[in-house]
Amino acid sequence: MITTKEVELQENSSVKLKITVKKKSVKEEYANLVGKYCETVQLKGFRKGKVPADILIRKFGDSLIAETTENIIRGSLEDILESIKHKPLPYSTPTVDSEVSLDLQKDFVYDVSYDTYPEIKLSDYLGLEYEELKVKITAEDLKRELKNLQEQNSYFIDKEDGVVEKGDNINIDYVEVDEKGAEMSGTRRESFAFIVGSGYNIYQFDDDLLSMKNGEEKLIKKSFDQDFENKELAGRDIELKVKVNNIKEKKLPELNDELAQDISDKYNTLEDLKKDLKQKIEETSKSRVRADSISKLLDQIADKSTIPLPKSMIELEVYSQWRNFLGQYNVNEKKLLEQLKEKDNKTKEDMLEQWRPSAERKLKLMLAVNKMIEEEKVKTGKEELKKEIKKIAETRSITIKQAEEELKKGNYLEYMEENLKKEKLYDLLLEKGKAKPGKSINFLDLIEGNY
Repeated sequence: MITTKEVELQENSSVKLKITVKKKSVKEEYANLVGKYCETVQLKGFRKGKVPADILIRKFGDSLIAETTENIIRGSLEDILESIKHKPLPYSTPTVDSEVSLDLQKDFVYDVSYDTYPEIKLSDYLGLEYEELKVKITAEDLKRELKNLQEQNSYFIDKEDGVVEKGDNINIDYVEVDEKGAEMSGTRRESFAFIVGSGYNIYQFDDDLLSMKNGEEKLIKKSFDQDFENKELAGRDIELKVKVNNIKEKKLPELNDELAQDISDKYNTLEDLKKDLKQKIEETSKSRVRADSISKLLDQIADKSTIPLPKSMIELEVYSQWRNFLGQYNVNEKKLLEQLKEKDNKTKEDMLEQWRPSAERKLKLMLAVNKMIEEEKVKTGKEELKKEIKKIAETRSITIKQAEEELKKGNYLEYMEENLKKEKLYDLLLEKGKAKPGKSINFLDLIEGNY
């Protein structure tokens, strides 16, 4: 098919492509189509394959022109896109800009538009100055980590003579009663257990149970606001009859060699545990500081570079965030939209628009990183990949072969390779960058992001 093309790269990585198909090719395509139908169509009064072309054209002329137009657009576009530099993104289908009209006596000209991969112009990215966080690690940080381990290994014991306090694990019976003290049908719950203060109960009666004793019964009155989260209780005044069946209090294990051995076989003494925790705190601190420095460098690069984001790329990222949002709440879209409307008076469109800036930022950073990897010709070798697989195998206590097979099944090997390239690039940016003393913060603020 004889064609000519004019390519115009527009804003936001959009391409406008003007394609011209010569008159000769148009006539040939039309004649071939008519000839095919003359051989295959069946019309009353004619044997199959014996329908004269003029009869066919007179009866189906508009349809033949329409099909010829479609065939020419599809065929010529495929030919052009095969060789063109600015190809469409996989999720950007080329669209014909306006209605086209095929004239068998003229060249056929049509325009298509689509999004292409952006042409990125990076700013200078090596030798940038950045502020490096300074982290203060103290004895309190170790105490806090040890306390967390105590909490993780805590246990509950019966509290025979005590009263209900926050943090206790209690077992209760409860039921709603009417103004005469009669039980309300369908509201009785027996042997309901929960941690006082957690709020894991529909009536939110944690504070009302404080100071109750084992075996004690009590009437509790509750009033719920109109906007209470449980719609069945919203706006109601109710009375509950509650009985405490059992109270268990939490006990923390002592900080000693036995606790260290219970936590892991690699610890023989409490000092072994403390030494390991100190090392982990330092490693975590270095890792977080490094991530913060990288983020600052990438922000500079993305802000100063020219990265024209295609509309379709932004839309795909925003909708990807929407799918993740649905998965996070584990509900169907219709139900979630109803909840959003009822709670925040927001629509799906409101949410997508709200996420658009973060989606654009994420894409710019990703594209900038990919371009720098390309510019610096960052590569990874098999040995580097093997080291990463070995780390995973050791963490999960499986063989290297098992780890590799699992990664292959999940198609994670390619992801790991790309991640290794990114880490190499980040090392280069930090090595060539100019670090200067930044904000001084404590370890807890670093972990919680309070800086």
